[in-house]
Amino acid sequence: MTHPILTDTRALARNRARARAEALFLHDRAALDLQDRVEMVKREFTDPLLITPYPDHWRQLVAPFPVTPRILPTAQVLEVEPGSADLVMHVFDLHWSNDPVGQLIQCRRALRPDGMLLALFLGGQTLTELRACLGQAEIEVTGGLSPRIAPMGEIRDMGALLQRAGFALPVADSDVVRVDYSSPLKLLSDLRAMGEGNALNERLRRPTRRAVMMRAVELYLQTHGDAEGRVPATFEMVTLTGWAPHESQQQPLRPGSARASLAQALSTVENPLKP
Repeated sequence: MTHPILTDTRALARNRARARAEALFLHDRAALDLQDRVEMVKREFTDPLLITPYPDHWRQLVAPFPVTPRILPTAQVLEVEPGSADLVMHVFDLHWSNDPVGQLIQCRRALRPDGMLLALFLGGQTLTELRACLGQAEIEVTGGLSPRIAPMGEIRDMGALLQRAGFALPVADSDVVRVDYSSPLKLLSDLRAMGEGNALNERLRRPTRRAVMMRAVELYLQTHGDAEGRVPATFEMVTLTGWAPHESQQQPLRPGSARASLAQALSTVENPLKP
C-alpha cells in the first residue's frame, strides 16, 4: 500500500534556500525554550545532537547551551550513528516531513538508553486565520479549493507518534504565539522569508489568481484587522518529549496490583457492576 506524499521536497528545499535570518524569529524563540527545558532536567548531557533545516542559523543560537550540540541538517535519512547521542533535538521540520514517525524512529536509534528527545515543530493551530480566509476567497472566486497550508497535526495526536516510534514517557505540549503584522501581505512576505511557503505536493502549479489574493486580504482585514489595518497571525509551537527506553524508568503497574481503590480514596461506597 502506498501512502500519499504530502510535501514536494524539491519545492521545500527551494523555499528554505530563500529564507532570511531576520525572519527566523520563531527559531530564536524555540532555542530559548529548548535551553530552558534542557537545563530543567536534572542530569548532564555530554553528547547532544541538534537536527535542523537551518544549521548555520542554529550555530549561533546554541552557543549559550550548557554543552554545544553537534548540528546536522534535516534529511529523509539522517546521518547519525546508533547510540551516538544522549540528547536529540529535532527542530522545525516534522510539520513538513513525509514520514514523521520514520524521523522519530531514527532519532530514537541515535539515542543511548535513557536518552532524551525534544522535537519541536508547528502544530495545527498555526495560521488558522490565513487558512480560513484563503479557503473562503478561493471558493468565492473560482468555485474550488486547492491545498495551500500544510495540514499540521493536532497536539492530542502527537503523543501517539512518540509511542509508535518506541519512546517511553511521551509528553506533548504547545506554545501558541500570536504575531501582529502591518497587513496580510506583510504576513505572506514573512512566510516566504521564513522558508514556510507552500510546498505541498498537490498545490497549484500555476500562480494564484490576483482576484483570489485580493479577496483573501479583504476577508482577513474584515475578520481579524484592527482600526489601523494590522492583523494577527497564530503560530502553534508543539514540543514532543520522549525517552529512549531503559529499565530504570518508571513502569506501568500490572493490572490488578493496586493496594487501594478509588472508592477508599474518596471515602465512598463502591457499587460493583452486575454481571
